[in-house]
Amino acid sequence: MAKEMLSVNNLSISFGGLRAVDEFNLTINEGELYGLIGPNGAGKTTVFNLLTGVYKPDVGIIKLDGKDITGQPTTTINKEGIARTFQNIRLFSDMSVLDNVKVGLHNRFEYSTLAAILRLPKYFKVEKEMNEQAMELLKVFDLDKEADLKASQLPYGKQRKLEIARALATNPKLLLLDEPAAGMNPNETKELMDTISFIRKNFNLTILLIEHDMKLVSGICERLTVLNFGRVLCEGPTSEVLNNPEVITAYLGE
Repeated sequence: MAKEMLSVNNLSISFGGLRAVDEFNLTINEGELYGLIGPNGAGKTTVFNLLTGVYKPDVGIIKLDGKDITGQPTTTINKEGIARTFQNIRLFSDMSVLDNVKVGLHNRFEYSTLAAILRLPKYFKVEKEMNEQAMELLKVFDLDKEADLKASQLPYGKQRKLEIARALATNPKLLLLDEPAAGMNPNETKELMDTISFIRKNFNLTILLIEHDMKLVSGICERLTVLNFGRVLCEGPTSEVLNNPEVITAYLGE
């Protein structure tokens, strides 16, 4: 029997009297690559913000790997095993590519302020380990040769990859990808599909993907949930959902 990695029950939140997400339910099994789709304004990113502690739900329960994380702070949820990327890329633009990944690693490596100030052996040991692990992650995304560049100097498609690499540095159980193909050309999108499939397999990840590119969605997602006006329109195997007349109407009416 498949193990549940994420369980969401009756999740709801309102802003100024408007119900942005209404009685949302979702179950994702360990190792699954699941898609969350819907027209603009359907509530998809709001769901991500609820899952990662940016918003606290009015009602509902969120469980990660069997543990209730509902309403926990973002940092706590990240340490429990959820990492994410953003629709609008959020990198530390003036920091190097390598240091951006190391920011994610700080979730797992620690040394005291005193060790850093006095440059004690503990500091150099931890920094060495972090540099090595960050470089290994950059190699996965073919970014190791740009390690010393500022993040802002990378082409757009590589900035997307760097954001995913930084998320992976936190060693998540569940990775949330918010429109990772946005702004990419077809070749970049194909490369992204291959990368997502690779990291899912080799990092033993469960992935929840928000995406408007239906070719990408149909190519890598096993199951989908469709949101419309904050409510679940339908859910099920990808091929069935994408051929559902209600889903087609929702997108044509966007």
